Amino acid sequence: MTWAELCGALRGRGLIRADHALRSEAAVGAVTGVAYDSRAVTAGQVFIALKGQHADGTSFARQAIERDAAAVVSEQAAPEGVHIPWVVVEDARLALAVLAATFYGDPSRQMRVIGVTGTNGKTTTAYLVASIFDAAGLRCGILGTVGYRIGDEVREATRTTPEAPEVHALLREMVDRRCGACAMEVSSHALSLRRVDGVTFAAGIFTNLTRDHLDFHADMDDYFRAKRRLFEMLPRDAPSLVNLDDPRGPSIVEVGGRPVTYAINRPADVTPGPLSTSLNGLAFDVRTPRGTLHVTSKLVGRPNVYNILAAISTATALDVPFDAIERGLQSLDGVPGRFQVVSDAKDEVTVVVDYAHTDDALRNLLETARPLASGRLLTVFGCGGDRDRTKRPLMGAVAGRLSDLIVITSDNPRGEDPNRIIEDVQRGITPDTRRDSAQRLLTIVDRGAAIAKAIELAGSGDIVLVAGKGHEKYQVIGDRTLPFDDVAVARDALVRRRTKSGAA
Repeated sequence: MTWAELCGALRGRGLIRADHALRSEAAVGAVTGVAYDSRAVTAGQVFIALKGQHADGTSFARQAIERDAAAVVSEQAAPEGVHIPWVVVEDARLALAVLAATFYGDPSRQMRVIGVTGTNGKTTTAYLVASIFDAAGLRCGILGTVGYRIGDEVREATRTTPEAPEVHALLREMVDRRCGACAMEVSSHALSLRRVDGVTFAAGIFTNLTRDHLDFHADMDDYFRAKRRLFEMLPRDAPSLVNLDDPRGPSIVEVGGRPVTYAINRPADVTPGPLSTSLNGLAFDVRTPRGTLHVTSKLVGRPNVYNILAAISTATALDVPFDAIERGLQSLDGVPGRFQVVSDAKDEVTVVVDYAHTDDALRNLLETARPLASGRLLTVFGCGGDRDRTKRPLMGAVAGRLSDLIVITSDNPRGEDPNRIIEDVQRGITPDTRRDSAQRLLTIVDRGAAIAKAIELAGSGDIVLVAGKGHEKYQVIGDRTLPFDDVAVARDALVRRRTKSGAA
């Protein structure tokens, strides 16, 4: 890939405002990559200077040049003394997306990329879609919160949706490893910051919209506009799969070129029959425009019915055979950190680890668990520091209303005092005159101790829900990132419980 070819992609999109030293294009030679972090630039890469919340990347351009950058793309003009190509653009983030797609040969045009957006359910829906495609013989990669799956390799995820160069590099690897599809979680941050603007999506899924990320978005309308961008980006013939039970669903339908709707409570293109649910999974029929299919899934609870409907809507709209859809749904054993049962048959209690970290997700988790428990619900959770504080009392209110015993603890406190975060959560918990409030609320800052205490206090038939961190293998306290795994901690506590009871 040459600098002239990359500049041609920018010109083709009408992004260039001014050129500097373009007459030296021929001297640049082959470009070796696209970079946005001046500290990571290597010889021959193009450096794109992004405007951040706290700094403008243009101020780091000299550092990139000293590291032998081949060219610079910025929203600011080149300073005096710059002797490499420098292009001024209206929107550096859009330029980064276009350059990344061009450099990696537009891999999204060589596969089916399914974008999944919404507040809750993105990860599980992406796993379901991937399982269906795999069952249909179309190897499917995954980009999302839990990890990046390229062929048979799974890598740790740096963020739900990475920056554009990483997105296209990963898609290129998938194509090179003969993946014919990719299920990609698309976060509101990614849509706002144009990380996926260079991706050609074969379909887009809208799961739902509930309160989250208001530390980044101005309000819920701004948050929704970010989510809606995915459907504004879809090719006109690409299906948009929309949850009509969500109040924002009809607004997505108006945007999508080929909407296919799904719902449980409202008339829609894809709807379920009567549900059979237990701790062992789900079974139900689904009516689609192509006919009725039968679902047998190891996933648990009503929220997963929505995720399954979203995946079925996608597969039917893309003409995947019914037998592959049914086999794909049945073969998925579960998703890490999503209603993950970590206890086993030897335990008289059930312990579930889940990623629920918003009030709506926590409500869904508790409402899913309630009919499955013959005893009490014990809920262990906290809230992240340096994030939206307004959801803390809301999560406390949900836990207080739907739990029998609450243990408030730390999540990722980051730079905040964990005791202050716990106080914010407690403000949402009102006294319960039916029960002894002192006996149903504990605050334990140490997360490991909190999980162990809840499992110790649980009785036969109780369900212990450990919410908030799910699949994460770390805890951020101050400026330190420490190893921590809810699943491992809960399993250790269960072993101690068995040993103490003589059941080990």
